[in-house]
Amino acid sequence: MPLFKTSNPALGSKTFQDLANRGGAIDVANRMTINGTVNRTGILLICAFATAAYTWHLFMQTRDTSDVSGLLLVGVFGGFITAMVTIFKKEWAPVTSPIYALLEGLFLGGISAFLEQRYPGIAIQAVGLTFGTLLTMLVVYSSGLIKVTDKFRIGIIAATGGIALFYLAEIVLSLFHIQFVTINGSGPIGIAFSLFVCAIAALNLVLDFDFIEQGVNYGAPKYMEWYGAFGIMVTLVWLYLEILRLLSKLRSRN
Repeated sequence: MPLFKTSNPALGSKTFQDLANRGGAIDVANRMTINGTVNRTGILLICAFATAAYTWHLFMQTRDTSDVSGLLLVGVFGGFITAMVTIFKKEWAPVTSPIYALLEGLFLGGISAFLEQRYPGIAIQAVGLTFGTLLTMLVVYSSGLIKVTDKFRIGIIAATGGIALFYLAEIVLSLFHIQFVTINGSGPIGIAFSLFVCAIAALNLVLDFDFIEQGVNYGAPKYMEWYGAFGIMVTLVWLYLEILRLLSKLRSRN
């Protein structure tokens, strides 16, 4: 049984091995399917859109970000806790995944409001680019233009891990008032870095698609449709945030 690796923390390399250790054969009617995972992903997107739209509506009424700052914090911490629960209790995914999507909608709506106040129109641009990237990666994967080989997986996993370590180091160093001004700035290096991170986030979608397909071929249990959809949501949230960051750098140059 090969290891199905992905750099998405929600779709780890031992997921299906762990499932195999828990039980025997699964009835065909209760197995994970591509269509089922697509439908679950659609439901999670609707959940995220609903709470994001609610948060956005509150902001648009007054244009005061303080009206949504509380919801943003609830989304950040609640989403993180729910994500951790989902990762460690995959069988709870049919319940925890929608909760995660609802909480992330609060967070994304709130952060979008903060940036919209400074850069009008940035939110709709980020949404369009995020879904455009999702569709592009889906077409690229389905057509076989990108082959998910072991070297490809290792490269994306290594790049994603490096980005995560850099962000962690940045948070720790910021406590000592040390900042990476060049990378976080709107200069050529800062923009190039954001483009690189967006590209890695997009390529993670390809790994997620492959992971889900392998799960279907493996005959994973039905609840893994929700877990697979949850994994896609995790990557999309990351991609959206990175696109927002890139656009804010570009807009600040004007």
